Formats: sequence, structure tokens, C-alpha cells
Amino acid sequence: MPRSPTSSEDEMAQSFSDYSVESESDSSKEETIYDTIRATSEKPSSRMEDNRSNTLVIRIIIPDLQQTKCIRFNPEASVWVAKQRILCTLNQSLKDVLNYGLFQPASNGRDGKFLDEERLLREYPQPVNKGVPSLEFRYKKRVYKQLNLDEKQLAKLHTKANLRKFMDHVHHLSVEKITKILDRGLDPNYHDLESGETPLTLAAQHDNTVEVIKALKNGGAHLDFRAKDGMTALHKAARAKNQVTLKTLLELGASPNYKDSCGLTPLYHTAVVGGDPYCCELLLHEHATVSCKDENGWQEIHQACRYGHVQHLEHLLFYGADMGAQNASGNTALHICALYNQDSCARVLLFRGANKELKNYNSQSSFQVAIIAGNFELAEYIKNHKETDIVPQYGQSRKLSEKTEIKNENGASVKLNI
Repeated sequence: MPRSPTSSEDEMAQSFSDYSVESESDSSKEETIYDTIRATSEKPSSRMEDNRSNTLVIRIIIPDLQQTKCIRFNPEASVWVAKQRILCTLNQSLKDVLNYGLFQPASNGRDGKFLDEERLLREYPQPVNKGVPSLEFRYKKRVYKQLNLDEKQLAKLHTKANLRKFMDHVHHLSVEKITKILDRGLDPNYHDLESGETPLTLAAQHDNTVEVIKALKNGGAHLDFRAKDGMTALHKAARAKNQVTLKTLLELGASPNYKDSCGLTPLYHTAVVGGDPYCCELLLHEHATVSCKDENGWQEIHQACRYGHVQHLEHLLFYGADMGAQNASGNTALHICALYNQDSCARVLLFRGANKELKNYNSQSSFQVAIIAGNFELAEYIKNHKETDIVPQYGQSRKLSEKTEIKNENGASVKLNI
């Protein structure tokens, strides 16, 4: 007799739907972040290690630790992967490590800048014929264009009272006051002591903040600067189901593939919270990567089915989500539908060709899971679904047997030789 669905499925869904790190201490947060980085860091293949001509040696200067390292990178890897590799070499921890970045100092008339995490290393050319190129690994702060900054004036501007007042201006959408303070030199890359939000992540969660977001970006706010909970402004907009803000951030240059402290993307969060399906479609249209996994192996497609977000599921399938993807318990999206009685999502999956015979790691099919969970109507639908009922997603190849039976306009069965 098949075993009951594992209780861990409920724990997995609950652990993410109640996503919060506020109860953790700062030190435990840092350890969790370092563990995530180590688990997800890219391991160079032996082929890449052998082919040294396809690698790039860069001198990494870490001012906060007073260290310098020469590290070999894959130029085809993203800056995010390079950042992870640096962190894995450190023998000392850095506070708020997710807000450290690779900084390219000013040279040859070019301003200094932080490298965007989701761009490839090779997109940032290094000086040639000047020995080993150098980058700094430092905490993300505003990059000031003007010279001869008055350090005392800046220090007076960055008092706790002024930073708190600036957050109030953001909350009340006082664009003129925000712009005036930024013009005086305030750095908007900081955390509010009470909420843990940054000015940009706070603005991303509210309506009618397009002008505020533009003012913050023009005033030096980094789009990938993370709040205390590890989320960027794009993550916050996705969870707030705020499509106007989401579009604004993307137009300003934010990447749809920014990772939070758990390695999850805004698309993953959108699949969890649902809401306006245009948010999901917009991220996918802007080349959001599909098949991001959480610590329990759940992908966006699992979460969309868990919460019954049918239109999100359809968008994910159109952009290539794997219907056969299995989580840590071996459950596919169809298993999740069967467990949580998400009839509409199950129908979409079966209609698009999901394999109902796939079994989880308890050797259960989706039909068996539906029976065990007491979802008998859905179980019956899964059982009776036929291959001839499948209509593949546009652009995907349809797998057909040598003889396929369809019905003509009069209802008579017709066999086609393929």
C-alpha cells in the first residue's frame, strides 16, 4: 500500500509562505547567508581548470579586511558568481555581506563604478598591458562624481535623525525634498534602524512612487542594494504585486535575476504571492531565468500550483518551465496539485502534456497522492485524462505515437499515421 504524502510538503510550503528572517539574530543571519553562498557557488569544471586561456586573473583588493588576493575567474560567469567565489575564499566574515560588490576604480577618464551583479565579467573590459587588472571588493555606497567632497558636511548629513527624516520623506512621496537632500550629498544606500528597509526598497512597496524611485536612482541608490531581510527593491515590488514599480525598476536597469539572501529571484516570489499575472509575464519577457530552486527543491512551477495561480503557471509553461521538475520529495507540479487539490492548475498541466505517471520518492504517482489526500474528484480526472487530450504549448514539439486518434467534426474517431 502506498505511503501517505510526506508531511514535509506542508512544512516546505509553510516555510516559504511565512518567509521571514526577522526572528533571527544578526550573527545567525550572516551564517545562513554564508552557508547559502557556499552551497550555490559555482564549481569550475575540470575542463575549465585545464583550459587556462579561458580564465581571467584579477587582483581583488578588500579594504575592510586589508587584504589582497589574486583569483582566477571565468569571464563567462556573472559578477554574482565571481562575488560568491571571493566570499568563499575569505577567512574572516564581513557584516552585511550581500551588499558588498566589485568596484572598478576610475581610470582613463572613466568614472569608478560597481559592477552589476547579473552581467558577465567579460562585459567589463580590463586595462591591457598593465599587468594583472585590479578590482576592489567593498561595501556598496554612493559613487560620488564630484571631487573635493566636504567630509564634515557629509558626516553632518548622515546623522541618525537626518536618515530617519529622509525615510519619512520617502514614505510620504516628497520628491522635491528627497531630491534636495540627495543633491546635498546624502547616500541613500542604508538601512532604516526600525524597519530594516532601504529608501529604495521602501518606495518599491508603495503605489505612485515612480518619481521617488527615479530620484533615488539618480541620487546614487544602487538597484541591487538589499534590505536587512536580503531582498532588493525588485523583490519587494514583486511581493507587493506592484507591476508599475516593477516595470520602472526594470527600465532603470535592474536585473530580473537578482538573488535574495536565500538565492531566490523576484520571479520565484511572484509565483508565491500571485496577484497581477502581468508581473510574472513582465519578468519573463525581460529574460528572467526559470527554474530557480529554494532549499527544498521547490521551483516557481511548484509554488504556482501550490497556491493555485493558474495564469502564472501558464506564463511559466510558455517560457519553458519544466513540468517534470521534482522537488526534494520527488514531487512534480502535478503531485503538488494533487496534494493541495488545485484542480485548475492540474488541468492546465495535463492539457499541456505533464506526465501523470511520474512517481515521487515514495513511489507515488499524482493519482495516488490525490487519493491519499482525499481529493477524489481530482484523482478521477487525472486517472481518466488521455494522451489525445494533450495540446502542447505553442512552439514546443509534441510527442505523438505512430498512430494518433482524434475526433473529426462529426465526432467520429479518426486514426492518423504520423
